[in-house]
Amino acid sequence: MVLPYLAILTLLLGSIYKYRFRGFKVSSLSSQFLESKQLYFGSRPFHWGLVFLFFGHLAAFLTPRAVLAWNRVPLRLYILEITAFAFGLIALVGLTLLIMRRIKTKRLHVVTSYMDIFVYLILSVQLVTGLWVAYFFRWGSSWFAMVLAPYLKSIFVLNPEVTAVVQLPVMVQIHIVSAFILVGMIPFTRLMHFLVYPLDYLIPCKELWGIKLLRSLNYRSGLVRLNDFDNQNHSLTELRIVFYSLSEACAASRFTTFAEAFSQFSQQLVKRFIGAFT
Repeated sequence: MVLPYLAILTLLLGSIYKYRFRGFKVSSLSSQFLESKQLYFGSRPFHWGLVFLFFGHLAAFLTPRAVLAWNRVPLRLYILEITAFAFGLIALVGLTLLIMRRIKTKRLHVVTSYMDIFVYLILSVQLVTGLWVAYFFRWGSSWFAMVLAPYLKSIFVLNPEVTAVVQLPVMVQIHIVSAFILVGMIPFTRLMHFLVYPLDYLIPCKELWGIKLLRSLNYRSGLVRLNDFDNQNHSLTELRIVFYSLSEACAASRFTTFAEAFSQFSQQLVKRFIGAFT
């Protein structure tokens, strides 16, 4: 009963702290420059499988009646179950390739932390138990909508109903518990990077125009003399690029902007959550 709230609070408070005090360290800590070929073949199926599974669970949670209505036709139920199982296998294959990459590539041992090992372990538990449940306890999309969706909603209304959950099979309970543990540990792992995906790169920004300016001046290193900017009356926004590499400048600016918005939203959510108990 306490674990879901502990996981949510840890996610919110940990994210606020990470954004406020260690904002420029929020990243996936990519190791692509150390090894890229195996990363490509492992990362692609893992991410695509995980994205599909995430939105599938989210759809069953937000629209359980629609899922049940869809499953009334046996053929559509079979298609949904087989597709979800296939994407689960794809994600597991991708994760296995990423783990083998970490083990076999000695250069990656130096940059592998204990939290990285934890991430691989908890994700493995999630995928293995999820596939186990999908295979041995059929039609999970239907009983998820009937049992787990109401349970998850009861958590958000601060009235958790655990009666039905404690009667579920052990593998289902392990799947649920490991999911909450994973949510709570997000701020302390490389999984934090999915919260700062720079979608607003699609919109032109001043930093991008500054990068184009530097390229037009043929400064490959990203370092220019301050007098050059003063003589041409460039803005302070463009001047900030002098102190970063070209790619890091715009990335840092974007992450900071998103961080401030997410931090403010999280603080308001925490205040409302605490106010519900006072």
